[in-house]
Amino acid sequence: MTLDTDPPPTSAPTQGRIRRENVERILKAAELVFAEAGCAGATMADIADRAGLPKANLHYYFGTKEDLYRAVLDNILRLWLTPIQALTPEADPATALTAYVTAKLELSRTRPHASKVFANEILHGATQIEGFLAGDLRRLVDAKAAVIDGWVAAGRIAPLDARQFLFMIWAVTQHYADFDVQIRKLLGRRALTRQDFAHITAGVLQLVLRAAGLPDVETPELNPSPPNA
Repeated sequence: MTLDTDPPPTSAPTQGRIRRENVERILKAAELVFAEAGCAGATMADIADRAGLPKANLHYYFGTKEDLYRAVLDNILRLWLTPIQALTPEADPATALTAYVTAKLELSRTRPHASKVFANEILHGATQIEGFLAGDLRRLVDAKAAVIDGWVAAGRIAPLDARQFLFMIWAVTQHYADFDVQIRKLLGRRALTRQDFAHITAGVLQLVLRAAGLPDVETPELNPSPPNA
């Protein structure tokens, strides 16, 4: 009898797990490198080094840098579009808006580079996502604007321009990711802490809810000045 000394083949579930883990590592590393260098300045070698993987692994999962860049953008958009689903016709406006704003600011805290990648793409003409902006995103914004218009018509919130209201929420919440250097310098911080973001969230919610004619919700106490880090 001949003994089989070869290692057992990797099971399909294990292969799937390894693939998911590698893809996740690559996407996170690419998000950081694209945020720092832009698509034009980033290299697959830089991303592989940041991911701690051989460059060949990147090309195995993503054929080109452009393929990887589009995958990063797709991942960011899926991440961002989930919180807006809280805006539904039957939802309580104050509760839904609070959940949406809080989720957006939490993404600015935990995934600031994602916001910077998206901002860079827009600033450079949105060449990779132009179709998405004019198609799927426009339809989504139309649908959520209709929800807000319904709230207005039912007297549940104050009259306002629904699309401009959404744009304002995006601008304010993403500002803390895109312009974090400016925010930190002006507040005298080396980094924005959880306490800082609790204070920021309370302030932004106050502005958003008051713009909609809604009472303030219970949030971390607003101090006259931001808390010290």
